[in-house]
Amino acid sequence: MCSVEGIGKKGGMRIGVIKGGGGGASGGERVEKWKKSSRMKVWIIRATTSVLLWTCIVQLTTLGETWGPRVLKGCPSCFSHQDSSVSAIEDKVPSVPARVIPPKRVYKNNGYLMVSCNGGLNQMRAAICDMVTIARYLNVTLIVPELDKTSFWADPSEFQDIFDVNHFITSLRDEVRILKELPPRLKRRVEMGFVYSMPPISWSDISYYHNQILPLIQKYKVIHLNRTDARLANNGQSLDVQKLRCRVNFNALRFTPQIEELGKRVIKLLRQNGPFIVLHLRYEMDMLAFSGCTQGCNNDEVEELTRMRYAYPWWKEKIINSDLKRKDGLCPLTPEETALILRALDIDKNYQIYIAAGEIYGGDKRMASLAAAYPKLVRKETLLGPSDLGFFQNHSSQMAALDYLVSLESDIFIPTYDGNMAKVVQGHRRYLGFKQTILLDRRLLVDLIDQYNNGSLSWIQFSDAVKETHERRRGQPSKRLVIPDRPKEEDYFYANPEECLQQPDGQLSST
Repeated sequence: MCSVEGIGKKGGMRIGVIKGGGGGASGGERVEKWKKSSRMKVWIIRATTSVLLWTCIVQLTTLGETWGPRVLKGCPSCFSHQDSSVSAIEDKVPSVPARVIPPKRVYKNNGYLMVSCNGGLNQMRAAICDMVTIARYLNVTLIVPELDKTSFWADPSEFQDIFDVNHFITSLRDEVRILKELPPRLKRRVEMGFVYSMPPISWSDISYYHNQILPLIQKYKVIHLNRTDARLANNGQSLDVQKLRCRVNFNALRFTPQIEELGKRVIKLLRQNGPFIVLHLRYEMDMLAFSGCTQGCNNDEVEELTRMRYAYPWWKEKIINSDLKRKDGLCPLTPEETALILRALDIDKNYQIYIAAGEIYGGDKRMASLAAAYPKLVRKETLLGPSDLGFFQNHSSQMAALDYLVSLESDIFIPTYDGNMAKVVQGHRRYLGFKQTILLDRRLLVDLIDQYNNGSLSWIQFSDAVKETHERRRGQPSKRLVIPDRPKEEDYFYANPEECLQQPDGQLSST
């Protein structure tokens, strides 16, 4: 052990000052010399003491690291109980496998691709998958996509507010280089407005991007695609292209840890009370205004929805016959119609029904019949407290991300309209093992509902017809419907990415 002796009488050292009343110049000089000598000695002693102290501390620390654990383990009264507790806890904690980062793909960079996604969360999700794939096959660098902030939802969320951006970049590094922003010199050019911006042609195959877009990138170094919805064809692509679209969708696009954790909490709360169904009830004000579907609405509501449709110039269809559209199966089912269909399908009234949607137009009044038939209706707002959802308020895409996670884990998923969420979730559930998704045939259903309401069909006849119609519409393995030259009418790639699905016989289906 090291010790530091005191300074003073006990330390065996005296520091004196000669006092003198006279003695002339020589006496004064001796006093000055003694003063200087004393100050020097004090400084040396302090410096030496500091060095000794630090040396001791370093030695003790080193000895403690080397011998401390052995000494403590050998001492029955020293932390033995704590050590055993810690060991027990460590044994119970499952080991987390190390994250494997794929090696970078090395390629000559042909330029930089900037993209601005448009639409809601799931339309943008599919677009991101397409843009990554396009960047990969053009051998360009993709800049992290910009999300839509100007559409009806006016969600200010950035990419990193919804998706785990670091995982997105690193998980795809063996396919394509992705940067959070342009290199400084190019970034300054873009900020000054020197960027070539354009919308690519919808439903194009990869050759269009090779022949038309790549030369522009090589010429301008950076191009900006300002629309991204449905810009890559559903069919006619190579297997590698289709599989990369799937990889981005199912592996690279992971939500932020905050959204993922909140989603797990909602699922846990639901599971505690038994099985649950997710009903994607697409009956929000924007949906009705856009589609022109006003079944069950009063005159004031019809006028309100019409004014909203005319207020948004990018909603091109203005004059709409709601009755004709409904008979063609192009309208979302109303909450009242949905209640009838669920009962006809023999959905147990004791099942929890999770409503994955925004605010239902008409509120509780329009939901009354559905709530009466299925009293265990729940929403994220009823399962979580205001403090949990406070951060997500006015961020519709983040709220939609929660619904997406819950929809994936539900026992049954039932969309009442074939919008982007219905399609993308359907495809993701197929990828997860063909989890049951009931795809409602709205054209047939509205006809059956009208026949039942006017007395042409009994309840038994109505129910039997509904069940028979949907026996083969439960998300089973199937081939995509291909309609050449009419891509909007054929099956959407992300609703049934059959090239990426493990079929029941263990074989991947062919294109």
